[in-house]
Amino acid sequence: MNRLLLIDTALRLFAIGQLLLIALVIGRGAAPRPIRAATVALLLGVSSYLTLATPIFLRLRGPFWAVVQLAAQATPLILWLFAHLLFERRVDARVLIGGAVVTLVTWASFGLVDAPDARFWTALVQRGVSLLLVLHALTIAVRERGDDLIEKRRRLRVGFVIVVGLGALMVLVVEMIFGFRHRDVLATLPQTLVIFVAVLATAGALLQSDPELLFDPAAPPPPPEPALSPAESVLKAKLDAAMAAGVYREAGLSIGALAERLGAPEHRLRALINQRLGYRNFSAFLNEARIAEAKGWLADPERVALPVLTIAMDLGYGSLAPFNRAFREATGQAPSDFRRAAFAEKS
Repeated sequence: MNRLLLIDTALRLFAIGQLLLIALVIGRGAAPRPIRAATVALLLGVSSYLTLATPIFLRLRGPFWAVVQLAAQATPLILWLFAHLLFERRVDARVLIGGAVVTLVTWASFGLVDAPDARFWTALVQRGVSLLLVLHALTIAVRERGDDLIEKRRRLRVGFVIVVGLGALMVLVVEMIFGFRHRDVLATLPQTLVIFVAVLATAGALLQSDPELLFDPAAPPPPPEPALSPAESVLKAKLDAAMAAGVYREAGLSIGALAERLGAPEHRLRALINQRLGYRNFSAFLNEARIAEAKGWLADPERVALPVLTIAMDLGYGSLAPFNRAFREATGQAPSDFRRAAFAEKS
């Protein structure tokens, strides 16, 4: 048992060192500040959890121990926020604030509440909320896995969230089964091994200073390359025909489904849209066609009574919110304001 404990401690210390090194590299990198901050916070949160569970550190508690506990408990919430920033999704402020309140209340309760039952139920609520946040982050990674057009970055974005998410999921489940303060090495060693492998994979991917991996979503897309090969010309002609036929109006259209319809490998279609046509992701490619048609519909007297929601649904959006967001990003106006302005010009 002592040998297992020694292995567990050594792996945790190595993982902590690697995580701090990765955090330093990312923090000094050129990625946009929100992504850098979320990445560093996530890595520090995982390091804090490993610190709390490492026996050698339990004897060295100091004035900053409470901060380490808070960082560890906040890791699921940081992962949730990180997934939203990485996949360019709108952050729901209500969820963010609610998760932060639960985390802070739980953290404070361990220092202020002496009743074991109250502390148990508070911890149980916090683990339950954390479980939901991690599951949501994993769902985002799976759903958005096809949108990025750069294959290397797509694999990293999805893989990183899934690896960290599954590790956090396993930690939460083990804690809920064995108790929140378990110290049995037979329960902690599998967690340590999973985290250790995840850290090695993360280090191998992120310690490259590759600008494509953590990128600036506000940066302009790369300029399209002018010359098309014969195979690319044929594929582009098929793509142009499908778009002219209105394939972009299909709800839930993925690049995989479009590639299958065109009879082309998915990676070739990704390369064409990104490297030759100059789009950063598949959503931007679809939105350009959808918003162009939406502007025509909104200014059409024959469709003046057509609700904006109906236009959004007919153009392939699953709800009004993503349509409004995409339309405002493209035009600087809400769809209803654009319609009013269009008819004001005609009067």
